[in-house]
Amino acid sequence: MTPHINAKPGSIAKTVLMPGDPLRAKFIAETFLTNVELVNTVRNMFMYTGLYKGKPITIAASGMGVPSIGIYSYELYKFYDVERIVRIGSAGSYKEDLKLYDVLLVDSAYSDSHSYSQLVLGENTHVLEPSKKLNAQLLENALKLGIDLHLGRVHSSDVFYASRPLSKTIEITQADAVEMESFALFANAKKLNKEAACLLTISDNLITKEETSSEERETKFLKMMEIALELA
Repeated sequence: MTPHINAKPGSIAKTVLMPGDPLRAKFIAETFLTNVELVNTVRNMFMYTGLYKGKPITIAASGMGVPSIGIYSYELYKFYDVERIVRIGSAGSYKEDLKLYDVLLVDSAYSDSHSYSQLVLGENTHVLEPSKKLNAQLLENALKLGIDLHLGRVHSSDVFYASRPLSKTIEITQADAVEMESFALFANAKKLNKEAACLLTISDNLITKEETSSEERETKFLKMMEIALELA
């Protein structure tokens, strides 16, 4: 056990899917898994382990932002012997043609700050990458399922309400979309010699101003979930 996870040793699978929202974790577990067990409830950050097509997998909420996913992913890798984590979350599109419900597989994450990479890795970098092997597996899963994937960079932002103009942010980050967690996940995986990837469903478009509801974000992002679950 850790200060943030009260799961018993051996109760978390080697493969973990990590949505931000605890209620999305609950929805995925109850919708797709069998023999489901709630293995963590600390701070209501629900984690479930069950079987997908007979294979064990854990769905673990991360909360919002770099500090939160940084803690949970590090502890899962370090203290629960998790081998690979796939963040499955929502993102805001920076491109007009990256539309609501499109699925983005992240090939690099840009952070405005290099403090996390400096403190965890000893590197002053603004860009980190996911595991190539894991991304290849996710691409193969999408192909088998007949689901279109977009491949691109995400802006892993520390600030939700920024004063910097959007056009300037896009120019600096060269990103296709924005979210708030993947940079820390990639840093932890690199530090601990583990695997990490990030699949995102477009929940809103910052160019066209289209957006989904909180209920849709919780229950309707099924394509992303199915691609990731096939890793089990």
